[in-house]
Parts: sequence; structure tokens; C-alpha cells
Amino acid sequence: MANTKSALKRAQTSERNRLRNKAYKSAVKTLMKKYISAVEVYTADPTPESKQAVDARMSEVYSKIDKAVKRGVLHPNNGARKKSRLAHKLKPLTQTAQ
Repeated sequence: MANTKSALKRAQTSERNRLRNKAYKSAVKTLMKKYISAVEVYTADPTPESKQAVDARMSEVYSKIDKAVKRGVLHPNNGARKKSRLAHKLKPLTQTAQ
């Protein structure tokens, strides 16, 4: 346990930030899973509605990743890597559909 007043305050701040970071990371993971499931639905039945759902999910997850990077929860390269991997999940499908 912290011995000084400043160390106690720092421990409280660190815990608060840890919980905030955990919430952002969890939200990013959840949105990524929803996006991947939407891509799978689109793969099984490529309709305009499912394509629209995929685009909506991609927009949501990109936005959340960008916010996490902006707030320092994720490193910029980590955010870019996540977005790239998500884009690559959809890329082969869009090339065959054209």
C-alpha cells in the first residue's frame, strides 16, 4: 500500500485510468467481433443489406479504435494494425463481388 499522500493519490489515479482503458479495449474487441460476424453473414449471402450492415459495423469499430488511440489507450501502430486486419477480412469478398 502507498506510504505517502502523493503515492496514494497516484495509485487512485492509476486505478481509475486502468478501468477506463479496460472499458475502451473491451468495447473495441466487442465491436471487432460484431464486425467479423457481419462479414461472415455477408460472405454467406452477399446482399446489399448485408453489405450495408458490414459498412456500418466497420464505421463503428474504426471510430472506436480512433478514439482509443486519441485518448492514449492504444498505441497508434496498434490501432492502425487492428484497422488493417479488419479491412483485409473484407477485401477478398469485395474483389470477387465486382
